Amino acid sequence: MKLKQRVVLLAILLVIFIFTKVFLIDNLDTSAANREDQRAFHRMMASLRVELDPRLEHTLQSPWEIAAQWVVPREVYPEETPELGAVMHAMATKKIIKADVGYKGTQLKALLMLEGGQKVVFKPKRYARDYVVEGEPYAGYDRHNAEVAAFHLDRILGFRRAPLVVGRFVNLRTEIKPVATEQLLSTFLTIGNNTCFYGKCYYCRETEPACAEGDTMEGSVTLWLPDVWPLQKHRHPWGRTYREGKLARWEYDESYCDAVKKTSPYDSGPRLLDIIDTAIFDYLIGNADRHHYESFQDDEGASMLILLDNAKSFGNPSLDERSILAPLYQCCIIRVSTWNRLNYLKNGALKSALKSAMSHDPISPVLSAAHLDALDQRLLNILATVKQCTDQFGPDSVLVEDRMTLSHL
Repeated sequence: MKLKQRVVLLAILLVIFIFTKVFLIDNLDTSAANREDQRAFHRMMASLRVELDPRLEHTLQSPWEIAAQWVVPREVYPEETPELGAVMHAMATKKIIKADVGYKGTQLKALLMLEGGQKVVFKPKRYARDYVVEGEPYAGYDRHNAEVAAFHLDRILGFRRAPLVVGRFVNLRTEIKPVATEQLLSTFLTIGNNTCFYGKCYYCRETEPACAEGDTMEGSVTLWLPDVWPLQKHRHPWGRTYREGKLARWEYDESYCDAVKKTSPYDSGPRLLDIIDTAIFDYLIGNADRHHYESFQDDEGASMLILLDNAKSFGNPSLDERSILAPLYQCCIIRVSTWNRLNYLKNGALKSALKSAMSHDPISPVLSAAHLDALDQRLLNILATVKQCTDQFGPDSVLVEDRMTLSHL
């Protein structure tokens, strides 16, 4: 063989070797990532049930100090939380030392200060578990149990972007009224034998109070995020107009995502993928009311989209509002880790996991059977939507790697 031919042959073999090595490394990396996703899923499933227990065996800190230290730019709480049960027990049982009207918003809530100086948001029960909210997908009062269910779904999906929520029973006469501000106290009234209050908010009316059964009111408490992490509010790019006959641009422009991708903070960083994760989360819970969202302040698009205010959810189990998925089917991208997690939750695993995760809660059962069944059906719809995208654009374009190593110092 001539020297020139040998050189050409060696060059070809070298190219084949390089391509083979790159291909194998890529496959090994992908397999390793998928294996880690699977391990993370099994860890989550193994720790689903969180027993509310006052003991703090791993630290001498207060439950409020522990929860505050969990918060980092991309998580509200870490994957492994041996103290979670103690923090949630404190939320459900610690003495209320002050009660005030809720922060700004459209729906009734109260701001409580618990012993040890921890703020929580209390949302009262307005509906029975099997009540179906008719009308628009964002109709009706806030659902306190939806906040509890949404928090546990956030855990199951592996997002860890929702503040901690637990159910709680409060005695309005003995626990709230003695420590209530004049502003809150002025909204209390008695209807029959039941103590009620209507608070201060955009839609709060004396004619539409929330009432306890006697003096005892069921509700949810959401842990206030630490003040050292101030929030920044953003208009959701797929927000609704809430005006009859007036559509938002995304509702008629199928190329709308291309325009979103050209604007900050969606032109780089994780924010657009967070929007799509949130669309999946909201579709599962039936939340069509995320007109704004919060992130941590001055983050330049790097922090997570925080899953706050999930109470306009689980209103109608028969309504699958596909428009909630618009960011997914218009952008046709999804995190590989999210895609893997959704696939692990097929065949009834999602309903079973959520039911198990909520079983410890003081207000259990949190959801009706119809709402749990709806979750599994909606999951199938999400998987079908992603398949349509991969059929059209190919999996390499649709499934996006976006893994971040997080540290809790």
